[in-house]
Amino acid sequence: MGLTVLTGPDYARHVLLDNQRNYVKSYGYEVLSLFLGQGLLTSDGDFWLRQRRLAQPAFHRRRLATLASYMIEETEHLVKEWEDRAGHHDSFDMLEEMMEVTMKIVARSLFSANVDNQIEVISSNLERLNSFAMQRIKAPIKWPMWMPLLRNLVFKQTSQELDEVLYQIIEDRRKDENPPDDLLTMLMEAMDEDTGDTMNNQQLRDECMTIFVAGHETTAVSMTWLWYLLSQNPEVMAKLKAELEEVLGGRSAQLEDLPKLRYTRMVIDETLRMYPPGWIIGRRALEEDVIGGYHIPKDTNVLLLTHYIHHREDLWERPHDFWPERWATEKVKNLPKMAYFPFGGGPRLCIGNNFALMEMTFMLATLAQKFSPKYEGEQAPKVSPLITLRPKGKMEMSL
Repeated sequence: MGLTVLTGPDYARHVLLDNQRNYVKSYGYEVLSLFLGQGLLTSDGDFWLRQRRLAQPAFHRRRLATLASYMIEETEHLVKEWEDRAGHHDSFDMLEEMMEVTMKIVARSLFSANVDNQIEVISSNLERLNSFAMQRIKAPIKWPMWMPLLRNLVFKQTSQELDEVLYQIIEDRRKDENPPDDLLTMLMEAMDEDTGDTMNNQQLRDECMTIFVAGHETTAVSMTWLWYLLSQNPEVMAKLKAELEEVLGGRSAQLEDLPKLRYTRMVIDETLRMYPPGWIIGRRALEEDVIGGYHIPKDTNVLLLTHYIHHREDLWERPHDFWPERWATEKVKNLPKMAYFPFGGGPRLCIGNNFALMEMTFMLATLAQKFSPKYEGEQAPKVSPLITLRPKGKMEMSL
């Protein structure tokens, strides 16, 4: 089984769009499926297509608008915490801070406010499972899961504890005569137009797990890099604050404000270009293929280097600079289709992309009006290219 690395937008378009039926998920996703199950992130083929059709309506912009209040409320809670913290000038790990608030947002978006006391259980168990997956992906020897190794036993126990919580939530929701208008209810109500089938408990569990992992880790990592980039570019922060003052005037951002926050969106897009959380995409060729004149044998693993393509000097002006204004230039508008793809592309474009962009905009617009986080590290942070493009170690910042 060979390996081919792809570094061009046209190659990415070929794999993700033009000939996407020939490419399925590669080994890393198989590891994630150990605890995510067969959710949208890890499944393939006809099963994935059916799940995508069932889940898609829950992520339409009009349905997501009902979740905006959760994003706003949790961000306002963080404002109060930061106001207390700012008076003490203490430094803290921004990644940990962003992980906590995005976990609360995704938990409330999935399950409303009924599981506040279970969020800590879900969060801590997900952290352990995520760590296990990272270790297994990097391990030179993949010991079978049936072997009674300590890490395997801990993994199974953690998975079981998490499943007990999720299945209980699902069962309680099925008995609820007046269910809240959240993502879990939307997924439960989704019906296959051809067969009339709905998701069973296993499918609901797998999609909830996928939303938890993909829906808070990626946004938290992106927001952490965003605060770092703003701290290093005070002129961008000043321009951002000017827009926020003009549009919001000191209040929290609301749904109707989003189209007016143009520069705010540019800052987010530029952050996702510089530090795409999904920095690499893996696929496996079902049959032989030709990409850019090169023969791709059957079963070859191909890696799309999103981060590299986002920084190619022949595609991007000033590719290594944090320059949000680029998103208003004609050159960016004329880029090849897959020169910028932080959420993937083609039929498997991340189903939660609009959720993530809405969440990031609410958080940035509300918090940046009142605070200017300052990076406290002695050297520029290094990246840790694991499942997502995390900072290596802590991102120490103060307010």
